[in-house]
Amino acid sequence: MSPVEVDPGRLDDPEALAAADRGDMLRSVASAAAQVREARLHTTEAGVERIAQGGRPRALVVVGTGGSGLAGEVLAAVCGQGCPVPITTVRGHRLPGWVGAPDVVIAVSGSGDTEETLSAAVEAVRRGCRLLCVGPGGSPLGDIAVQAGVPFVPVRPAGPERTMLWGLTVPLLLTARALGLADVTPEALERAAVVLEDMSHQCRPSSEAFVNPGKQVALQIAGSIPVIWGTSPLTGTAARRFASRLAADAGYPAVHGELPAAWHDQAAMFDGPFTAGSGAGAEEDFFRDRVEDPEPTRLSLVLVHDVDEHPRVTRRREIAAEFARDRAVPVIELTAPGTHPLERLAGLIAHIDYVSVYLALALGIDPSADRALEERIT
Repeated sequence: MSPVEVDPGRLDDPEALAAADRGDMLRSVASAAAQVREARLHTTEAGVERIAQGGRPRALVVVGTGGSGLAGEVLAAVCGQGCPVPITTVRGHRLPGWVGAPDVVIAVSGSGDTEETLSAAVEAVRRGCRLLCVGPGGSPLGDIAVQAGVPFVPVRPAGPERTMLWGLTVPLLLTARALGLADVTPEALERAAVVLEDMSHQCRPSSEAFVNPGKQVALQIAGSIPVIWGTSPLTGTAARRFASRLAADAGYPAVHGELPAAWHDQAAMFDGPFTAGSGAGAEEDFFRDRVEDPEPTRLSLVLVHDVDEHPRVTRRREIAAEFARDRAVPVIELTAPGTHPLERLAGLIAHIDYVSVYLALALGIDPSADRALEERIT
């Protein structure tokens, strides 16, 4: 018996799914396209173009933790390596020492009261940075924006912060466009929304596992420790999202990285104790009755590849897949279709988010539950 108890039948039982999904996480994931369209409207109404009046900044600094911090990584991935200014994400209380008046700081918080984000936003005001705040209306972060006289984009909560990614990210993308740093047109945003809608249709709860890409991958990785490798900065961001959603939704461990660095740093795991060819015991174990032994936990390899990957990385990805299969490690490949980087990333993240929720439900876990023990310092 596997140490991870998975009930595949639960995923194709609408009543069982509804009972297990007490926080309605599947509906929250399905809200992604609506978030894109709503955030576009709110960002326009907030007048974020004001932030561009000072010209191109020296750097763009995104302040946020958890899902809010990932919004900064999505921004950097969509802007790409050709972006003329650096884009940095800060997840702590303090801004880097070099941040100052020549820079734009965007403070993002899905709750609007994240301690680290509030502290860094106040510091940005004190240093004379151009500041934009993104969070729920009526929140402490909104109060900082009002007091500082800076643009504030309101975001409507759609569940846990990790389910609010697109509501938090679209204001950043449109700000970068106003600054001349990102090619994110209204048409590109709408195409991304359509991609999100299409994935929600494919992954809808009534769609059976054999045709549902979210349920399929959830069942493929269940019982293994997934090693998730992206093949470009864009898919590296998706790999990070995958690992964080598995942890948050299902309490499930994963390792993530980006090729080619991940190959050098992590490939040795495939010759370690979590592959089928490892762990040979002492001689007397050969004759032991193994009927009641639990199945050992094994690795799986998830390759998240991109149309815009370096040819040498493509070759490394192919070698990695062959290397894993030679060691009886299952290989799962996710692709990023589409021409615009925002479309590609939207499709991947939507797929990933459904996988993590469905895995939690297959394990009998409420994906909306907060399993973290947060120490509150007063």
